[in-house]
Amino acid sequence: MTRIPGRGAGSRRPVGEDPGRRRHDPPLPEPFEVLFASLEELRFTGPGTLFHHCFGCGPGHESGLRVRTFRDGDGVLAPIIVSRRFEGPRGCAHGGIVATYLDEVLSGAAVSHSGRLHVTGELAVRYVRPVPVERPLLGRGRAVREAPKYLELEGTLEDLGTGEILARATGRFFPLPDAR
Repeated sequence: MTRIPGRGAGSRRPVGEDPGRRRHDPPLPEPFEVLFASLEELRFTGPGTLFHHCFGCGPGHESGLRVRTFRDGDGVLAPIIVSRRFEGPRGCAHGGIVATYLDEVLSGAAVSHSGRLHVTGELAVRYVRPVPVERPLLGRGRAVREAPKYLELEGTLEDLGTGEILARATGRFFPLPDAR
């Protein structure tokens, strides 16, 4: 296994400061426009693709989460607003939905790192604070180790306004054979 270098936990590079703005299709919710303006979206869920109807990331799933991931340095960022329909305790997202969002962020990080589609082999979630519904959140994910048959990844869900980490995840993801 080889260690993949990355940023330290305390260092954050400003994002979205590039004056060259991208138009995202579909448009992102307003709280994310500036932050994501210069980032490239990873696209692997178009019509006819394997994940088009995926509950987590597929735009073709009628009631899915439709998680979108964008390249940022050595990882990905994801704009997230958890719908009230996924509420568990009053005002907070259901834990299973939080895990699903983190799963999708890590999957996007695997694609960003390797250029290949991956599926989840293992996922561990640490719920740090209640995750609010109907509030802008930021998903972050990156590869931390690469082995011959899998990638190990880590990610977080953060409050967009405060930067507070609400949940963390680690996972082991396996590439799909011949899927790009």
